[in-house]
Amino acid sequence: MRGLRVGEAQAYGKSMVKAHELKPNPGARTDRRRVGRGDGSGMGSYSTRGLKGQKARAGGGARRGFEGGQNPLMKGLPMLRGFTNIFRVEYTEVNLERLTSFLPGARVSPVEMQAAGLIKNASLRVKVLARGDVDKPLRVAAHRFSKAARAAIEAAGGAVEEL
Repeated sequence: MRGLRVGEAQAYGKSMVKAHELKPNPGARTDRRRVGRGDGSGMGSYSTRGLKGQKARAGGGARRGFEGGQNPLMKGLPMLRGFTNIFRVEYTEVNLERLTSFLPGARVSPVEMQAAGLIKNASLRVKVLARGDVDKPLRVAAHRFSKAARAAIEAAGGAVEEL
């Protein structure tokens, strides 16, 4: 209790916790295992390593993924072959069917697409694809267009602008 001396706390029926009486919970701390210190310790003789074999030797044990000389599983999996092209440019795809919410004659750029919820980030590159059809003239601004999407936009009386 804060502000009370030992005698006063006992008078109120409260017990004080003293620093020299603190100890960890039972089982919270266990002694370190000392192997190879004689049979009387219970961990002498083979020192918990068993009899012979690779894992009983000093420095013994195989590296991760080693299968005793057999061709390892990880080496045989085709999915881990190849490489990652560090120059790859990712595009966010937008199909023509998603552009129907815009008014005729409107300019549709990545900023407007983000505002309409078609893409998550206007700073990423956008490619317009041709799934669906356009029934009104739109001025679409994007980084890339598929040939069919470009033709469909221009056929509807709209215009294409590459950023």
